[in-house]
Amino acid sequence: MKGGKSKADTGKTDSRLKSKGAGAGKRQSKKAAKDPNKPKRPASAFFVFMEEFRKQYAKEHPNNKAVSAVGKAGGEKWKSMSESEKAPFVAKAEKRKTEYNKNMQAYNKKLAGGDGADEEESDKSKSEVNDEEEGDESGEEEEEDEE
Repeated sequence: MKGGKSKADTGKTDSRLKSKGAGAGKRQSKKAAKDPNKPKRPASAFFVFMEEFRKQYAKEHPNNKAVSAVGKAGGEKWKSMSESEKAPFVAKAEKRKTEYNKNMQAYNKKLAGGDGADEEESDKSKSEVNDEEEGDESGEEEEEDEE
């Protein structure tokens, strides 16, 4: 009986392994599809605060370079701050968010109507490369004719 169960279990395990392997391949293809021109998401108010806090912390603790220590100290400081103390960082984060939204709208318009323009640019760059290659080849032919 144990031998029969192990055979059945082995078949199930193999199918699970195969499905996981196929899923991993799908994930990789999604990562390759990211557009490097897409605007990056804006930092939250906490991360805007941490930009300044890291500088202050480095001045006060020049020997402590552990990222975890800076993060813990920044988190504790952020939690202890009142809403009025957080307000400037929240305002900066909101400003970055509005800029991001504008950039995303422009990016989406470019994607919707600009697909042909991207292809034209790539064709132009290809033709420029081909022109240079053709010029080199014709130069070689002229040298051969002169001999």
